Amino acid sequence: MNFIWIWNGKRIKQYMIVVIAAFFTAGILFVERSQVTVFSPSTETSAIYKAEIKEKKVALTFNISWGEEKAIPILDVLKEKDINNATFFLSASWAERHPDIVERIVKDGHEIGSHGYRYENYPGWDDDKVRKDIQRAHQTLYDLTNKAPTLLRPPNGNFDKRVLEIAEAQKYKLIHWSVNSHDYSNPGTDQIVSNVMDNVSGGDIVLFHASDTVKQTHKALPTIINQLKSKGYKFVSVSELIANTDTKSEEI
Repeated sequence: MNFIWIWNGKRIKQYMIVVIAAFFTAGILFVERSQVTVFSPSTETSAIYKAEIKEKKVALTFNISWGEEKAIPILDVLKEKDINNATFFLSASWAERHPDIVERIVKDGHEIGSHGYRYENYPGWDDDKVRKDIQRAHQTLYDLTNKAPTLLRPPNGNFDKRVLEIAEAQKYKLIHWSVNSHDYSNPGTDQIVSNVMDNVSGGDIVLFHASDTVKQTHKALPTIINQLKSKGYKFVSVSELIANTDTKSEEI
């Protein structure tokens, strides 16, 4: 009788191990299926980084979060090259301090998108803090330009699926980029030109900066614009680029 009890106990232990393993496996599968990538083409909410078009159109975009020395030279280059439809993503706290530069951007015909209010990473914030920052930036930019922004590029370009969903709920399209000039690292004028021209194609959204961090962007821009024009490219705002076109997303 004791032998039978010991044998049954072993069988019970074996069954328990099997059951625990089954639950563990099911848990792993559940977690894996729950981890939806930010740029997954199958998700309804995604960041736009490129337009799927055959035409040679590109959107030049500029992030500004601080300083007042580099924005004007960049605007001067764009004006000299007859480009009046770049897209500037402005930190609203910066815009409050420099309304004259914001006015110049608008006057020159460029599009303004939101870069948030405070220049801090959204993924590290709770939902309510992200939502309030987007709303505060929205109101600030509207007050300065009399036009409500519809495009959002989060501070540092950092976001996750949760931030995407909050932005979408605020009626924003979240804009990333497909070509990075890496001008913020000041690698040299020739390298900035190469970073763009070696990678550009129709439908691209090109990332530049116009904060005082960048020292060479205004020097590289004329060459980049001239070379793009010589290759038959036309310049459009982000809104124009993505209007009535398929947009491309990417897994990260």
